[in-house]
Amino acid sequence: MSGATPAPTPVTVIGLGNLGRALAEALIERGHPTTVWNRTPARADALVARGARRAGTVTEAVAASPLVVVCVLDYEAATAVLAPAAGALADRTLVNITSGTPEPVRELAAWATEHGAHYLDGAVYAVPQTIGTPEAFVLYSGSREAFDATRETLDPALGAGHFAGTDPTLASVQDMAVLSAMYGMFGGFFHGVALARTAGLGAAEIAEPMTRWLTAAVATLPEFAREIDTADYDATETSTIDINRAGLSAILTAGRPRGVDDRLLAPLLDLFERQAAEGHGTASLSRAIESVGVA
Repeated sequence: MSGATPAPTPVTVIGLGNLGRALAEALIERGHPTTVWNRTPARADALVARGARRAGTVTEAVAASPLVVVCVLDYEAATAVLAPAAGALADRTLVNITSGTPEPVRELAAWATEHGAHYLDGAVYAVPQTIGTPEAFVLYSGSREAFDATRETLDPALGAGHFAGTDPTLASVQDMAVLSAMYGMFGGFFHGVALARTAGLGAAEIAEPMTRWLTAAVATLPEFAREIDTADYDATETSTIDINRAGLSAILTAGRPRGVDDRLLAPLLDLFERQAAEGHGTASLSRAIESVGVA
């Protein structure tokens, strides 16, 4: 019939940890025929009760759907799980949302492609509770054709998709970069709470003003990025190396006699000291990148 709505795409989900289970639930809710497989079969029980089909083997799971999403612990696990199903991968779109470093991504992408699959690597920015909501987004890299073909299915069920490029490692590299900022924030939070506790303050008391200040501080990142990309470190709009060197030094000096371990922030002060020693104290704080690594 002309204008008929296409049937929902069948999808297989391999790996039913918190993220994989949330994705499978979202697919079922949206009417997709959903096949599931997990090394521990009992993890699929609740999904089967909601309408999912349990595959007895990985090969059966891969053969069941044109779109296969893998969500396991790491790339070593993904490779081991998929190996028995190599012969079933031809013409399948394989989307791997397992976290990992770039080199294993490249190896898995090459292996999958050799076996006829269209490979996409994905970095998911969501917790299981926000899967399939406007708050979730996913960064993909690999086959552009696969990205375009799967958006109608995965964007509503997993999160809004963004394409990083055809190099399959790009999503992983960007994921590591984004998470680096998150862990740096956590390091500052832990140091700050430790310092506050020496004055009898609770973590909740310091978390509220921290959240306000960090929200404002995040707004400086686009300007820092512009300065770094253009190598324009004239500190007309942002704070200088010297100002932040003095501020961070004071923070560490305040904490040491109170027993606060400075290992979380001392490396950052070292970057500022190195830039100042090279004569860049009046440059923008963003110039510290030049002491981190090569361009």
